[in-house]
Amino acid sequence: MPEITELLEECEEHGFVDTRALESLAETNDLDEDALVELTAALEERGVEIRAEPDQQVLEAGPVRGSADSLQLFLHEIGRYPLLGAAEEVTLAKRIERGDAAAKERMINSNLRLVISIAKRYRGNGVPFLDLIQDGTIGLTRAVEKFDWRKGFKFSTYATWWIRQAVQRSISAQSRTIRVPTHVHERRQTIGRAARKLEVELGRPPTHEELAAATGLSLKHVDEAQGVPEARVSLNQKVGTDSDSEYGDLFADEAADDPGDLAEEALRRQAVRLALLDLPDRERRIVELRFGLDGEPQPLETIGAELGLTRERIRQLEIKALAKLATSLGHDAELALAA
Repeated sequence: MPEITELLEECEEHGFVDTRALESLAETNDLDEDALVELTAALEERGVEIRAEPDQQVLEAGPVRGSADSLQLFLHEIGRYPLLGAAEEVTLAKRIERGDAAAKERMINSNLRLVISIAKRYRGNGVPFLDLIQDGTIGLTRAVEKFDWRKGFKFSTYATWWIRQAVQRSISAQSRTIRVPTHVHERRQTIGRAARKLEVELGRPPTHEELAAATGLSLKHVDEAQGVPEARVSLNQKVGTDSDSEYGDLFADEAADDPGDLAEEALRRQAVRLALLDLPDRERRIVELRFGLDGEPQPLETIGAELGLTRERIRQLEIKALAKLATSLGHDAELALAA
């Protein structure tokens, strides 16, 4: 494609390209994700630097959240896994293709240094460093699953794209989450307090009209705070002019459980339980508490108090456990645990 040839020439001339330009090129030429990763790997093989999008450029790195001692302990732990040579990567990749879980775990553990190296570049963006490492590990797992040794790329070159994408998406998601105007946040808190009080008094969840009356806010503000669209349609309204059906007829009974969903959830939980049996006792307990498998999800501080460990150490063990579970549950391990 002439556009790709032109981009390669420009990149080699300037020595860098940003991810936005690559994604724009992929969209214009209808390239799928695999093709985009291969193009990125080819550019890095030629010495071209892949830079983050302008709105995701790394801020001045501040101090690492958590103690340096804890981070050093984690680095020492992953340092027990030696780096892989090109031939070893190919051998492991072939074993992974045959479904060898041990080979997959070895490939992940031997490349965690790469995750840390990339995560360091994104410190200072409002996301805790260990969270960046955890998200980068998910990206690394995805790379291990999709790596095709026949293409001739080094695994580290291929994995860099996946790790970077996972970290950048985490930062973007965090940015979208925290950028809520102060007055909206305070309004939601006011409505939340009123809702809890009214539910106790009424014995049921209050309507938006009752919340508006109790808080003195307009119905529009209550709807906005609760995330409800302003437009309203009666469920008794006819669908079209020549139909006897009403809008209410089109909605499923939300109180009824879907049999297919129940069966899928049962199978998923069974798979999670079986995968947890392969973890050491302490790591298994951390995952059970963190994801609320035996009750409500617990924060890191609560788990640390129970096990006599620091918050940072619990997070390190959680990352390690998720990497192991990924070999059994696939790259969507966290989704399976959260289900």
